[in-house]
Amino acid sequence: MKIVVAMDSFKGCMSSNQANETVKHAIQAISKHHEVNCFTMGDGGEGSVDAFVSACNGVYVHVQARDAYFQNIDASYGLIDQGKTAVIEVASVIGLNMRERSERKPLYTTSYGVGQLMLDAKGRGVKKIILALGGSSTNDGGMGMLTALGAKFYNDKREYLKSSAKSLGQVARIDLRKFDALEGIEVIAACDVKNTLVGEHGATYTFGKQKGLFPNQIKKIDRDMTSYANVWHKLGYDISSFEGSGAAGGIGGALALVHAHFESGFQLLRTYTTIDKQIQEADLVITGEGQSDYQTMFGKVPAGVVGVANEYNKPCICVSGALGKDYETLYELGFIGIYSTSDRAMSFASALAQAKEKLYSCVYSIIKTIDYWEARK
Repeated sequence: MKIVVAMDSFKGCMSSNQANETVKHAIQAISKHHEVNCFTMGDGGEGSVDAFVSACNGVYVHVQARDAYFQNIDASYGLIDQGKTAVIEVASVIGLNMRERSERKPLYTTSYGVGQLMLDAKGRGVKKIILALGGSSTNDGGMGMLTALGAKFYNDKREYLKSSAKSLGQVARIDLRKFDALEGIEVIAACDVKNTLVGEHGATYTFGKQKGLFPNQIKKIDRDMTSYANVWHKLGYDISSFEGSGAAGGIGGALALVHAHFESGFQLLRTYTTIDKQIQEADLVITGEGQSDYQTMFGKVPAGVVGVANEYNKPCICVSGALGKDYETLYELGFIGIYSTSDRAMSFASALAQAKEKLYSCVYSIIKTIDYWEARK
C-alpha cells in the first residue's frame, strides 16, 4: 500500500515530525513493502515553522528576543523561498507552554518579542512574513508587538505605559511617529481562529482562562480591551470587528496596522507542499493529534487532512492520543475510523511519557487489521 502520514504535534510530548516517524516505523515493522510518505504539519500553532521549513527546504534563523515576561531568550524563525519569506511562530517566543501553569502571570505578559522577530526578518530583506498565531500566552491586544515596531503608549497623564494586559485600560494616547508599518512586506496571519477582539466571544472571554486569568479578572480585562480598541478607532484603525482580531490575545487585531490578511494555517501550508499529489496517489491517509474532539472540526490539522482526502476519494483514519467531547461528530468530516492510543486509565504525566509507545502500538494493530482484509480480497 501507499500510505500518506500527516500527523499534527501531540502537545507536550511529540512534534509533528516525531509523530510521523513513529507511525511510519509501526507501518514498516509490519511490511517494508508499504510505501510511506510523511508530511510535517501545522495549523498556525506550534510546529508551524517546522512544517514550512520541512516542506520548502528552508533554513532557521536564530536570534535573541524577549519572551512574554520580557526576559531575553534564544528564539528562532524560518526562512523559505530563497530567503524572501519569513515564517514566524508566536508560540516560539511568547508561547503558553513556555511556563508551567502555576507560573503564568497573564496580566503582565507582553507580545514584544513577536515584533522583534518581525523587525529582524525585515532587516534580512524579506518580502513576505507568515505569522502563525496559535499558542500565545499573552492578552495584551498586540500592544507589545506594536511597541517593538515603534508605537508608544501613554496614559491620560502622558506617562509612558509598558505593554501588558494590565495597561490596556490606561491607554489614552498613542504615538505612531516612529512606527514601522513594514511597508513593502506582505504580512499573512496563519490562523483558524474566528473570534473577534472583544465581547463574549472575544479574545479574553474565550482564551483568558487557559492563559491563567481568573473569572473575576476576565470581565475587567475585556472592558479594558474595549477601551484600548476605542482609542485605536479614534485614530482611524479598526482592530476589533473583523474575524481573527481576537487571535493570540489580540495580536490578530493589532496586525491591522501592518495591513495583514488572514489565511487558514492548514490551507496555507497546503499550497507549499505536495500533499495533494501524494494523497491523490495514496491508498490510505493517516492523521491525528494529541486530543481529538468537536473542536477539531474548526481548522485543526486532522480536519484539513481529511478534507484533502475527501477531494480525491481516499480513505482517511485519525489516530489521536485521546478522544474528547463529541469526537463522534468528526465522522461527519469523512473519517473511516477514529482511534485513541490510550488503552487504559493512567495519569496525564504517564500518558505523555508513553505517548510514542502507545501511538506505535495503536497504528501497528490498525495496519495489521487492514493487511489481513487486503490479503483476503
